[in-house]
Amino acid sequence: MIQRFLHNYLLRHQNRANQILHLIGVPLTFGGLIGFGIAGEWFYAWSAFVAGYVLQFLGHAIEQNDAGELILIKKLLGIPYREFGPQTQSQQNFDQPSKKSSCND
Repeated sequence: MIQRFLHNYLLRHQNRANQILHLIGVPLTFGGLIGFGIAGEWFYAWSAFVAGYVLQFLGHAIEQNDAGELILIKKLLGIPYREFGPQTQSQQNFDQPSKKSSCND
């Protein structure tokens, strides 16, 4: 299960800008919420949470795919979603082994 998650995560975060935005956004989202929340600074806690998510969604916009939370919501509502960006899709097609004929002509 963890291996599948990591494989999927790596496929959905291939663009360098997206990786950097997630490197900043994920800790800001959860670390800021927890850290400022413990300190009782709720305005800063929620500001960090929102700012972190904005950075992550911006990264997915650059990658041209939907964020995981948005995919879940769209799946539940029956709305089309984009799990992988165009670059990942072309790479997946390239990585798939081609079907070869078993005939020896």
